[in-house]
Amino acid sequence: MIPDDDPSRSLTVANPDDPATTYISLVGNTYAMLITGEQTNGRYCLIDMRVPDGGGPPPHRHDFEEMFTVLDGEVEFYFRGEKHTVKAGTTINIPANAPHNFRNVSGAPARMLCMCTPAGQDEYFTRIGDVVSGPDAPAPRLSPDELTERRHRAAELASAYRSEFL
Repeated sequence: MIPDDDPSRSLTVANPDDPATTYISLVGNTYAMLITGEQTNGRYCLIDMRVPDGGGPPPHRHDFEEMFTVLDGEVEFYFRGEKHTVKAGTTINIPANAPHNFRNVSGAPARMLCMCTPAGQDEYFTRIGDVVSGPDAPAPRLSPDELTERRHRAAELASAYRSEFL
């Protein structure tokens, strides 16, 4: 039987151009928090990822599903050590716990939507990155000490967000 509607939950309309959108600068990438776990009762989050040429995270894994749809550009995904080139219009799903990473090596910016289920990655990124004013805002200029602090914070919080760097 389907539960009754929960009128306390409202419709969410996500627009990356909305001035209320939170943008996070993280390792040179800019991530827009389109739909947060808070808005979905933790069911999922949706992140608009803008990845410059050469950008992408180090190898990692986590205990949640992660689905990417490439909107612009071309991105190399490494899944269990095997390279997969993903072009605009393509969607891939990374199963929970599988080692992976991605890298934009296209020579141009790339843009992807990333859905994580359950949510949590949105909160993790917000806690380890720096808020910027919009999708084209420059990354903050961090001193070597600030960069070291960000890396330590990411590593320290990873397990709380069911993630592990490899």
